[in-house]
Amino acid sequence: MSAALAFELPEQLEAHEPPEARGLARDEVRLMVASAHDGRIVHARFRDLPDFLERGDLLVVNTSATIPASLPAHRADGTTLQLRLSTPARTSPSEAWWVVELRSANGASPCRTVRVGDHFELPAGASAEVVAPEPFASSEARRLWVARLDLPEPLDAYLRRYGHPIRYGYVPREWPLASYQNAYSIEPGSAEMASAGRPFTPELVTALVARGILVAPLTLHTGVSSLERGESPYPERYRVPASTARLVNAVRLWGGRVIAVGTTVVRALETVAEPDGTVDEGEGWTSLVITPERGLYAVDGLLTGWHEPEASHLDMLRAAAPADLLDRSYRAALEHGYLWHEFGDSHLLLP
Repeated sequence: MSAALAFELPEQLEAHEPPEARGLARDEVRLMVASAHDGRIVHARFRDLPDFLERGDLLVVNTSATIPASLPAHRADGTTLQLRLSTPARTSPSEAWWVVELRSANGASPCRTVRVGDHFELPAGASAEVVAPEPFASSEARRLWVARLDLPEPLDAYLRRYGHPIRYGYVPREWPLASYQNAYSIEPGSAEMASAGRPFTPELVTALVARGILVAPLTLHTGVSSLERGESPYPERYRVPASTARLVNAVRLWGGRVIAVGTTVVRALETVAEPDGTVDEGEGWTSLVITPERGLYAVDGLLTGWHEPEASHLDMLRAAAPADLLDRSYRAALEHGYLWHEFGDSHLLLP
């Protein structure tokens, strides 16, 4: 954001619990719609989304499902920590090697005393050994490490039994994994929820399709988001199927708008996009960092949450919307009490 918009997020604007716990349906969270073509800002509810889209528009969603990626860990001296799985190690010799983050027992802060060779005891006799710094993370931050896991059963079964959803200090109590899943999530792999899609319900998707608004899937498995403030994103796994690529190209050809549901979708789709906006299928790891200078090739609009000052995602938002519109949107969100984080409110940026 611009310097004029620098702010400290008030505690009362942090969403401490799912909207369902506040007596709201998922699609009853607030939605701010900001349109670049006329500069208008409109306040609505998420279930009003079909009113702001047009027949022939395309919503692209991320079907990655959240895994219970946080495990209790103990050092030899008895210190209790949280070991959070982020992504499989990109250059790993084995599926047992993962990029991890070690945090304090309450999850409030990263552990700064981790060293190569450290061993951590995990539940049911499992263990983790730190084998190297994560090569793609900032050396100054040094929050991410490559660890070798020694587990008594396959990882997915082990996490179902002993893992917990990752949560941060603004969420004071634990919520079930279902609270961190999107309605269309089908492929487990994300350390944290691709939360822009959380307000969608099956009924809302049906209403969108009935209006002639198209929906297409892709997959990007997210890592831990605690690196967000002031640090660049690191490589993540993605897959854009051929059917989605063809549909994106068709929509652009007939003059429809391609709306990404979340920054994860933008990153995956733009990874396989050409400067002329055409896209192809693709799969692998993406290291793409989207900036205003790079711009967006295939994505016309973005449905997202609200991001904290200095968050790296804001560079992507600056590529998606004029600076003045983005500034006014964030000022309005603060003024009108929009809620931040994964259980919070939504922001639709339209061309």
